[in-house]
Amino acid sequence: MAVNGKTILYGIVGNPVSHSLSPAMHNAALAAAGINGIYLPFPAPDIAAAVTGIRGLGVQGVSVTIPHKEQIMELLDEIDPVAAKIGAVNTVVNNNGRLSGLNTDWLGAMRALEEQIVLSGAKAVLLGAGGSARAIGFGLLERGAELVLSSRTESKGRSLADELGCPWVSLAESDTLSGDILINATSVGMEPHAENSPVAAELNAEFTVVMDIVYAPLKTRLLQDAEERGCAIINGLEMLLYQGVAQFEIWTAGKAPVAVMRSALQKALGRVGQS
Repeated sequence: MAVNGKTILYGIVGNPVSHSLSPAMHNAALAAAGINGIYLPFPAPDIAAAVTGIRGLGVQGVSVTIPHKEQIMELLDEIDPVAAKIGAVNTVVNNNGRLSGLNTDWLGAMRALEEQIVLSGAKAVLLGAGGSARAIGFGLLERGAELVLSSRTESKGRSLADELGCPWVSLAESDTLSGDILINATSVGMEPHAENSPVAAELNAEFTVVMDIVYAPLKTRLLQDAEERGCAIINGLEMLLYQGVAQFEIWTAGKAPVAVMRSALQKALGRVGQS
C-alpha cells in the first residue's frame, strides 16, 4: 500500500528500538487488514520531547518500551485503571491530541496462558520482580489465580510481593516450589546465555504449564527442560504477539489478523537470528 497524505501513523518509542520486532508485526497486520497505515520505530532518548511529537504529528497509536513505560505516565492525559495499578504503560492512544495510556502486556500474557489452562483457581509461581513480572502478576490476580513470587533479590521481590499481596520465596529455595503454572519473567536464558535456566531442570516436573517471556532463543533451556518432563510450554513470542494483538484492536477497533502477526514475528525473529 502506497504511503500518502491519508496514511495513518503508528509507532514504537523507546531507547533503543532498532531491535524491536513490533514494526514487522504491526505493518503486516495493517496490510492484511487493508488499512492505509504504517508503524515506525521512533528512537526516543527524551520521552517528554517524544510525547510532544506524538501530539504535534498526530501519531494515532504508540507502543512504549524500555526505558519509558513508567516515566511516560506523568506526561499523558489519562491512564487506564489497570495500567495505573500496574504502574506502567506500554500503549498510547491519541484521540485528537488527548493521549490515553493503557497496558496490554498483561493481556498478552493472560491470553497466551489461557490457551493452555484455566487461570481462575490455578496456582502460579512467577519468577522475577521487574516490570514484566509486575504486569503478569497483576494479570494473574485479575484472572483469579493464586500467586507465589520468587526472585533473586529479596528487597525488590518482597516489595513487589507486598504490592501484589502474595507470598515471596527466594529463588535460591526454588526447589520447594510447586503449582500448576511456572512463569519466567526474568532475562535468564536469553541469548547469548541460552544455556542458562532460572531453576533446576527437575523443578519443571512440579508444574503443568511452563511459560518463558524470553523469545531469543524461542525455546529456552527452561522450556526444553519443561517439554522433556511433559509440560505444556509457552514461548515468549506468544506474549509479544498477543500484547500486539490487543494494541491493534484498541487502535483500529477491528479484529487483529493473529496468524499474519505470528508469522511476521517468526520471520522477523529468524532474520535477527541470522544477522
